[in-house]
Amino acid sequence: MAYSGTYVIKYPHKYDGDHTKVVYRSMWEKYAFKWCENNDEIVSWSSEEIVVPYFYDLDNKYHRYYPDLKIKFKSGKVAMVEIKPYVQTKTPAFPGRKTKRYMNESFAYIKNVNKWKAAENFCADRKWVFWIWTERELTNMGIMPKSTKGLKPFPKKRLIKKKKRKVLT
Repeated sequence: MAYSGTYVIKYPHKYDGDHTKVVYRSMWEKYAFKWCENNDEIVSWSSEEIVVPYFYDLDNKYHRYYPDLKIKFKSGKVAMVEIKPYVQTKTPAFPGRKTKRYMNESFAYIKNVNKWKAAENFCADRKWVFWIWTERELTNMGIMPKSTKGLKPFPKKRLIKKKKRKVLT
C-alpha cells in the first residue's frame, strides 16, 4: 500500500479546485479525503489549494504554507485542517544533549508552530476554524480505522544451559 500518490476524486462537483491534481502525502490524508467525499454534511472540500503566508522565526523570512484541507459544511461552518502525527504536535523531549535528531525535531516543531499561528489568524479573519488532526482525532472521529494489527509478542527467552565446571582439587 502506497503512503503517497494521486487521489482519484469520485465526486468532482464536491471538490473545490483542480480535481485532477489531488495528492495525498500520507495514508492519514487519504483516509481524510475519502471521508470528505463520502460525508453528506460536507458541501465542498479541497486539499492544499489555500496559501497561508507565515513568518519563520529561525530564518526571519516569510514562507508559504499549504494546509492539508479546507472543508465547507452544510451548516455554513468552514474548517481548515492540518494532518500531523501526534508526536509532531508536542515539544520534542530533550535527550540530555543536543543531538542532530533533537535539533531537527526542534526546528520542525518551531516551523509547525509558526505555520499554525498564521493559520489561526488567517481563519479568525474569515470566521473559519483551524483544526489539527492527529492519528488520535482521525481514529476517534471514525475517519481512520483502528489498527487491526496487534502488538508483536515479546520474544521468548532463550534458556542458556550453564556448563558444568569441573573443579580440580
